[in-house]
Amino acid sequence: MPVSTDATILHADLDAFYASVEQRDDPRLRGRPVIVGGGVVLAASYEAKARGVHSAMGGRQARRLCPDAVVVPPRMAAYTAASRAVFEIFRRTTPLVEGLSIDEAFLDVGGLRRLVGPPADIAATLRRTVREQVGLPITVGVARTKFLAKVASGVAKPDGLLVVPPQRELAFLHPLPVERLWGVGPVTAAKLRERGLRTVGQVARLDEPTLVSLLGAGSGRHLHALAHNRDPRAVQVGRRRSSMGAQHALGAGPHSPDTLDAVLAGLVDRVAGRLRAARRTGRTVTLRLRFGDYTRATRAHTLGRATAQTGPLLGAARALLRAARPELVDRGVTLIGVAVGNLDDGHVQLTLPFTRDPGPDLDAAVDQVRDRFGATALTRAALLGRGPGTEAPRLPD
Repeated sequence: MPVSTDATILHADLDAFYASVEQRDDPRLRGRPVIVGGGVVLAASYEAKARGVHSAMGGRQARRLCPDAVVVPPRMAAYTAASRAVFEIFRRTTPLVEGLSIDEAFLDVGGLRRLVGPPADIAATLRRTVREQVGLPITVGVARTKFLAKVASGVAKPDGLLVVPPQRELAFLHPLPVERLWGVGPVTAAKLRERGLRTVGQVARLDEPTLVSLLGAGSGRHLHALAHNRDPRAVQVGRRRSSMGAQHALGAGPHSPDTLDAVLAGLVDRVAGRLRAARRTGRTVTLRLRFGDYTRATRAHTLGRATAQTGPLLGAARALLRAARPELVDRGVTLIGVAVGNLDDGHVQLTLPFTRDPGPDLDAAVDQVRDRFGATALTRAALLGRGPGTEAPRLPD
């Protein structure tokens, strides 16, 4: 699909979503710094963000930065209900909606000009409708490409609307810091800044081979295209996930190997069950770790064939955790996450036929029981008495 010559793509992003829901539902919290989650910050209101608090920060550090913050426990059911109400408004606005997470989406309104009006008016109506019907602030960026629409919403936050006309694209984009380029994290930003590249415009002035030599083929070509606002991707309706994952935040350590293994097993149980429910299989198991100093690391292993069975997925995850154990001992761990990628949609039999004699493969037997009677039908002994951790709302698999 060719890229539109007009600014017809909206990126709609709810502002400080969890914290905004809490402020909506409790008038006493409005205008005050709010932190959702105690041990680890799940979300912070803009009043708390102004004091340096951000998500994934340790609760103690957040309270030192903002001692007058109100700390509230997460209410996932409330966030799920709010997300569904907002996405219903998205779908009433246009049938072309691509959800990115429970609090943001792309919308293509290119075919609505004659019926509804120009994209800027549609975006303004969308923001007003979300505020009036759901009670939440939402920021919308409007541009010709998905990349630039997302950048525009980031610049317009909080509770703003920004339209980037096609003739002003590079004038808007090039003065921005390199971190605004999609895919530029701390490591890539540091490499660019070491070369004196601080703005998108400075990156755009380099030719592609130079960026490839600096960042590698994939990243170099990707950033060269984005720095010139070349993004041919269309809004995809019903796009399926490329991976499925779950994570568990841990309190301050130390944590015994048995504790970490129990947490890991619970995460793999959860992800494998989602894979089977969605009738999908995956090959690549990724372990995500956050250490005591809040730095992060990932480890991955690709299986010989795709599966949705708990046994091989858990075996791969355990091997990755064993390999990372020296780092865990030295640095501590505050979060464990597991994801399964390289997903296939083949029509394969994901579980064995249910029998009274499952044989020696206990994980396969547990999978059978859970698929037939529900995920809570069986619990690992190692998980008895342990909280399952906070599971964030998510888009449908």
